[in-house]
Amino acid sequence: QVQLVESGGGLVQAGGSLRLSCAISGRTFSNYAVGWFRQAPGKEREFVASIRWSSSGTYYGDSGKGRFTISRDTAKNTVSLQMNSLKPEDTAIYYCGAGTSNYYPGNYWGQGTQVTVSS
Repeated sequence: QVQLVESGGGLVQAGGSLRLSCAISGRTFSNYAVGWFRQAPGKEREFVASIRWSSSGTYYGDSGKGRFTISRDTAKNTVSLQMNSLKPEDTAIYYCGAGTSNYYPGNYWGQGTQVTVSS
């Protein structure tokens, strides 16, 4: 089992920044990718970004390219998502996921953290 706990969500004005963090614990996840997804009301969950734990290779979905940066801290076992120039359409619940797929690391999920961007 892998446990994922997200933090860092909140309310921010358009143009602002937020940094989400995902704390990882449990069985070895060195062969996993850890990533971020988001789900807005009435929409499907979409892939934002992921990072390969062993190589630190990064992968971005369309929603994560350009303004978002994913990184990991192996000492703290955390994966962060730096979100800049936020827009109201970035409003969603952001989920941390871990798994074997780079573009859908969804074997394990966190509980999610709400991000709200006001206009």
